[in-house]
Amino acid sequence: MRTHRKIRSTAFIILMGIGVHAHSGELVYQPINPSFGGDPFVGSYLLGKAQAQDTNTDPNVSRLNPTSATDRLLQSLESRLISQLIADVSSGDVTEGSFDSGDFGVVVSDNSGQLVVRVVDKVTGDITEISVGGLFNP
Repeated sequence: MRTHRKIRSTAFIILMGIGVHAHSGELVYQPINPSFGGDPFVGSYLLGKAQAQDTNTDPNVSRLNPTSATDRLLQSLESRLISQLIADVSSGDVTEGSFDSGDFGVVVSDNSGQLVVRVVDKVTGDITEISVGGLFNP
């Protein structure tokens, strides 16, 4: 029994001696993310990984319907007509005018030398008035 204790105590002392001689190095922080000083060439890799793991979806996306080519054409034509109407009024070619579509109506008028553009949204009933002075000579 004593020999086993001697062997154990000798093995313990040897192991403790080996542990004392172990060396450790200094820990140095090396950032990976380029935002915090890391390698800038790793940025696209990290962004790709983050986008691949992203499972969040916009809750409003399901409510949006893509517009058809016909709707985009109508929107473009309406925008062009309104732009031309405003340009004609500002150049003095037209002093008053209106434009009416299915969704809104635009009325341009001269109010004592001040250009007044009234836009009525027929869907919601909202009315927007834009007044610009100095375009007409009273």
